[in-house]
Amino acid sequence: QVQLVESGGGLVQAGGSLRLSCAASGRRTYTMAWFRQAPGKERDLVAAISWAGGTTLYKDSVKGRFTISRDNAKNTVFLSMNSLKSEDTAVYCCAAGSMGLSSEASEYSYWGQGTQVTVSS
Repeated sequence: QVQLVESGGGLVQAGGSLRLSCAASGRRTYTMAWFRQAPGKERDLVAAISWAGGTTLYKDSVKGRFTISRDNAKNTVFLSMNSLKSEDTAVYCCAAGSMGLSSEASEYSYWGQGTQVTVSS
């Protein structure tokens, strides 16, 4: 079993930055990912990172603005978000899976509760 706890969400003005953290308990060799879901929209992959951290996958609209990273010694994954836009407003959820990098939510077995990110324009 893996428990995931996110932190770092909040309200920020457009153009600002936030850093989300996801602390994981249990097994460490998981692919980790951040998904987001805005009201009335489907849940989408934002970014994913392999368990060793060498391979990443990003949603096109966040490339160059967001960076996913992990500290396996602390069993924590991060999402650094810069140049935030109003369309980035959503609940951001951390996920863990034993498969390789994937943009499909069904490939991830464990989920956190989510943290709200609101970007004001």
